[in-house]
Amino acid sequence: QVQLVESGGGLVQAGGSLRLSCAASGRAFSIYTLGWFRQAPGKEREFVAAIIWGSNTQYADSVKGRFAISRDTAKNTVYLQMNNLTPEDTAEYYCAARVGMTLTTMQKEYPYWGQGTQVTVSS
Repeated sequence: QVQLVESGGGLVQAGGSLRLSCAASGRAFSIYTLGWFRQAPGKEREFVAAIIWGSNTQYADSVKGRFAISRDTAKNTVYLQMNNLTPEDTAEYYCAARVGMTLTTMQKEYPYWGQGTQVTVSS
């Protein structure tokens, strides 16, 4: 079992930055693929980014060049650095984890989820 707890959300003006954190506890953190998803009001939850090791990452087209996912294995934490935020980035952001070393954008492939952290970007 893996427990995930997100933090770092908040209110920011357009053009600003936030860094989300996701602390993981439980077994064998290093074997998991970790991802970030988001759900805006009235919309389906969507993939944002995923990471296995270092530069082995994947991003949604909508965030490429603005967001960066990273992980600190020693701290059992995955981060999402979000820059140049726009109101369209407003959503509940969720951290997710899966066993296996394959990048995937599919929500159903991630059995472990955090409770979410709200990001609101004002115009």
